[in-house]
Amino acid sequence: MSASALKAERVRAEVVVSNMANAETTRTPEGGPYQRHHVVFEAENGSFEQSLTNQMNGGLGSAFKSGLASSFTGGLSGGVTADNATQGGVAVTGVISDESAPLRRYDPQHPDAGPDGFVSYPDINPLTEMVDLMGATRAYGMNASAVQAEKNMVSSSFEILK
Repeated sequence: MSASALKAERVRAEVVVSNMANAETTRTPEGGPYQRHHVVFEAENGSFEQSLTNQMNGGLGSAFKSGLASSFTGGLSGGVTADNATQGGVAVTGVISDESAPLRRYDPQHPDAGPDGFVSYPDINPLTEMVDLMGATRAYGMNASAVQAEKNMVSSSFEILK
């Protein structure tokens, strides 16, 4: 799950950086000013509630219980396999454009100024983008820590079994 979240947060950070880089872009190949982009996330394999229900009704929970029971009687025979592991995580569904109206500033000397002297700029607030970037960075860091913690737990489990 954390691996998919790492990928999703990387895409989110790239989109925020693109928004910040184009905050003053008044002309695009499509015509008009740059439009702010947003990342749309989606849960893989259903909701958290469905994943929890699957775990409690025969997923990882029963595999863990049977493995624990068999460890007292002679080894770990029933563990997590590709067949009984529950997949999950987050996926990037897409990147959408913000359809908000552009900001209009009076600058008659600008090459993209209209006949009235106003230039259309993207509706991008650098503070909002920085907050989004900080959120993406923190989420990425937390998921990286979760991956590292999982590695340490697996390593410790192997040391116990030796």
